[in-house]
Amino acid sequence: MTVFHAEQRRRHRPPRLPEPRGALSAAVVAALRGSGRNQPPAPDTCAYGDDLQLALYILYELHYQGFEGVDDDLEWDIDLLNRRGELEDRFLGALRADVPVDGARTAEQALDELQLEPVDDDAGVSHFLRDEGSLGQLREYAALRSLYHLKEADPHAWVIPRLRGRAKAAMVAVEFDEFGAGRADEIHAELFADLMEDLGLNTSYGYYVDAAPAEVLATVNLMSLFGLHRALRAALVGHFAAVEVTSSPASRRLAEALRRVGAGPAAVRFYTEHVEADAVHEQVVRHEVVGGLLEQEPHLDADVVFGVRATTHLEERLTARLLGAWRHGSTALHVPTQLGDTGR
Repeated sequence: MTVFHAEQRRRHRPPRLPEPRGALSAAVVAALRGSGRNQPPAPDTCAYGDDLQLALYILYELHYQGFEGVDDDLEWDIDLLNRRGELEDRFLGALRADVPVDGARTAEQALDELQLEPVDDDAGVSHFLRDEGSLGQLREYAALRSLYHLKEADPHAWVIPRLRGRAKAAMVAVEFDEFGAGRADEIHAELFADLMEDLGLNTSYGYYVDAAPAEVLATVNLMSLFGLHRALRAALVGHFAAVEVTSSPASRRLAEALRRVGAGPAAVRFYTEHVEADAVHEQVVRHEVVGGLLEQEPHLDADVVFGVRATTHLEERLTARLLGAWRHGSTALHVPTQLGDTGR
């Protein structure tokens, strides 16, 4: 076995179950370990809080890579699916309450608004990291974002069989690029793992979940929530469009940040790759995916807006968490850890 193959195998093996953060996540972990099958009463916990978001994250991961020592058949366990449904209802209910859509704003208008740069140039995470972020803060950012980027584009693939015509064809075209255009070493998730290796981080899938605060878990859970429900297909399209519209300028700033702190070429490459690619993807998603969907199903316009606004809402919560910590010289991690630890 070559060193390359050994590294790929380490990157892709299922993660360990996370440490619980409360009654909800403890019950889910116990069920997956076979030590608790009864449905507990749902505690009155915050829909955006650590306990609920971790429980939901764990249940969603059964549909992706699973967990070390957990039976794959539990993906479709009826008790776990019912438990997931209850948590999803609370998460989705909180989002609908916080980002109501009244029909006054169209999908086109909502996406146009995302292209407006903030008046305060240091309002965003990428602005902060470009201008003053330390290598340590960039490593924290990469570790936290790895919960999505090591499965980049996977949650959005759920929507493909739920689209038709122009929207489906365009979505597949964008996803084809995300998955390396037929080259395994160009898959964006692999490029992010290369970035992590360049920064001295552990590249194992899901390794940093215990370090991730609820705000990070919520941004990842949103994609699975939208992707796994046909009724939310337009919200998933809105989410994807929001990501593509904002990705190119943010990626340019992050590439500049990594160059400034002396990061290696693999770290810089991940973001420079996204500067050009996502500028193209933005146009395809806006005009063909969103446009094609709404041409066939115009009644879903408000759902696209909801997807855009829910994405922005959760990203703003994450921004407040990260910048609130970093500007006070603290860590943004849920549990301070040695990010360079490559053991398991």
